[in-house]
Amino acid sequence: MSGQRYYTNFCYSLPKTLQSDRVSLVPFIPEEHAQLFVDEAPPDIYKYLPFGPFTDGAELITDLFNVRVRDNPGYVLFAIYDKTRAATPTSAGAFAGIIGLINSDPVNLSTEISFVMILPAFQRTHVASHAVGILLHCALDTAPRGLGLRRVVWQAFEQNAPSVRLAQRMGFVPEGVMRWARVLQPSKTDAGNAIAVRDGDPQAKCAGANVAVLSLTWDDWELEWRDKVDGIMARVSVSQ
Repeated sequence: MSGQRYYTNFCYSLPKTLQSDRVSLVPFIPEEHAQLFVDEAPPDIYKYLPFGPFTDGAELITDLFNVRVRDNPGYVLFAIYDKTRAATPTSAGAFAGIIGLINSDPVNLSTEISFVMILPAFQRTHVASHAVGILLHCALDTAPRGLGLRRVVWQAFEQNAPSVRLAQRMGFVPEGVMRWARVLQPSKTDAGNAIAVRDGDPQAKCAGANVAVLSLTWDDWELEWRDKVDGIMARVSVSQ
């Protein structure tokens, strides 16, 4: 796979291909994908994220990829391609956004789906469901198709209702809310997920945020949700 070297630091050995009939995930290559994303991503796509907005691809590489992903064995980032919008029969498709795995823990056989950023032209389509479904199969299926993990986590700012709805739709079970779980950048104070700090706080310019935690585990996956996720991926339309 092109860009396979961007997986080499990740703590799990990923399948050579990550794809469904409509969507494919490939390694996020900073020099190839960062500017593509910034060119199409409106500022509000970063509303419920602890980083951004970015003004150019170099800034995304410096402040996101290099800081959070590149040297962290628990993190890997993917570019999402919509195969239904391929310009030619042999092309990968249209670049549709970013998704990743973070906080991966081989000792406890877990990972977390995160960095779910779908570009506006692909929102409310099949893209998000397929991208998440591909990673669920990768994480929770047993070898040789998947990693055989026991637990996949989803976290979102408490106010990020669309993210929580997507997670629940794909089988994630709410576990609770971590209060004051994030210290936000000063630029995120008015982002809609900030809570005010007390006088004398060591980072008084940085508001806090509560985080909703959800999970999908291997037993729920095998008992019920693998078939349900496959059903969602089969019936979700291109123009949902």
